[in-house]
Amino acid sequence: MVHTMKPTNFIALAGAVAALTGCKENKVEENTRPNIIFILADDMGYGDLSCYGNKYIQTPVIDKLAETGTRFTQCYAGSGISSPSRCALMTGKNTGNTTIRDNFAEAGGIEGLKGTNTIRRMHLLPTDTTIATVLSAAGYRTCLVNKWHLDGFNPEATPLNRGFDEFYGWLISTAYSNDPYYYPYWRFDNDTLRNIEENAQDQRIKHNTDISTEDAIQFIRRNQENPFFLYLAYDAPHEPYVINETDWYDDEDWDMDTKRYAALITHMDAAIGRLLAELDELGLRENTMVIFSSDNGAAVQAPLEELGCNASFRGHKGQLYEGGIRIPFIVNQPGSVPVQTLANQIYFPDVLPTLAAIGNADTPSDLNGMDVSPLFYGDQVDTDNRLLYWEFPGKQRAARKGDWKVVTIKKDAPLELYNIREDMSESTDLATQYPEMVEAFEKEMKAMRKPSPNWPLPGEEI
Repeated sequence: MVHTMKPTNFIALAGAVAALTGCKENKVEENTRPNIIFILADDMGYGDLSCYGNKYIQTPVIDKLAETGTRFTQCYAGSGISSPSRCALMTGKNTGNTTIRDNFAEAGGIEGLKGTNTIRRMHLLPTDTTIATVLSAAGYRTCLVNKWHLDGFNPEATPLNRGFDEFYGWLISTAYSNDPYYYPYWRFDNDTLRNIEENAQDQRIKHNTDISTEDAIQFIRRNQENPFFLYLAYDAPHEPYVINETDWYDDEDWDMDTKRYAALITHMDAAIGRLLAELDELGLRENTMVIFSSDNGAAVQAPLEELGCNASFRGHKGQLYEGGIRIPFIVNQPGSVPVQTLANQIYFPDVLPTLAAIGNADTPSDLNGMDVSPLFYGDQVDTDNRLLYWEFPGKQRAARKGDWKVVTIKKDAPLELYNIREDMSESTDLATQYPEMVEAFEKEMKAMRKPSPNWPLPGEEI
């Protein structure tokens, strides 16, 4: 049995492409631009990798990427949860300007169900320019594998409607396309729903991490003669923690959820190893930039204390403290990206302009992010003397500039102020000592954001 969606909205896509403006002078030369693979984990904490200090979880493949490439220690997600973070990643805008600012919309959007609860979700619009739109216009073949999470309840807001040439995975708007989680029976093959027969009748045989990796490898094989952009968005280690194979940790004195959490990460690590081996086999490794990151910090359901998922940071997924938004970010390309560890402050809105520069593509003019690609090649660029901004409208706000960060995770609560360089755990609030600094932050934060019809604030004109 197959289900087919409506065709791609080519008119809207053409409009998004037309919104692109002139490119920078120092872009990568046409004949040297690499293939790009962006790998995104789901709810994996900053401290879940050995190369970021974890003492329990085995991640030899990702660790090797860090050891032989560039590792960032002060990278931030676009938000503390999935949809707004991925929207910031895809569009180059922060959550004061993005179309999607929270998982659930206060107004607008489309109404649907989450379990038995009626909620509203907003989706990416045809007018939103994405990384895929930009790189497709520059001649890249673009593909999303697995998790999109930017369609809301709109079946016409799929990756194929927003710049991607190919899509293999699941959608919010078609809830059963990822049911059961990690061992799905239904899965999109571009615009058609197909069955994973190994998982028929609720059998747990073929794990979604393996399905996604196979889809990614097949895409690379088909496009090895073309420049390509592969966005591989795994589910791991998002809860529920479901995986048959826990051999790596069976001897540990942990509860089963802790073993499965660690196993989901190690299993993903091994899958990335298969992907890299395929690049080697095809002779593509030296001309392929591989980036690894996570969409936000570890969830409250994760073994935060037992495994040190969020390192020494305060908070977790869903919060704008460091534990909710500080994430790993690793860039690797043999012979091009040097071995280095960088403390430059970067965040998800930087990814679109950066990949556009690397791909010799035109960059939209209305972005919040900046091109940080010089850092990937051993050069310097000042990323720290600017305002990084996050919000859950009407609920939480945060901003960072230089060594300083302000944050509040409670509605209408005053901003807290921290010197992150000296106090990474956000334990000493200095707001009362430096009220003029808090006031300056407040002024910049208000100037940063634009009103949203989907998250209206009291007294705010849309």
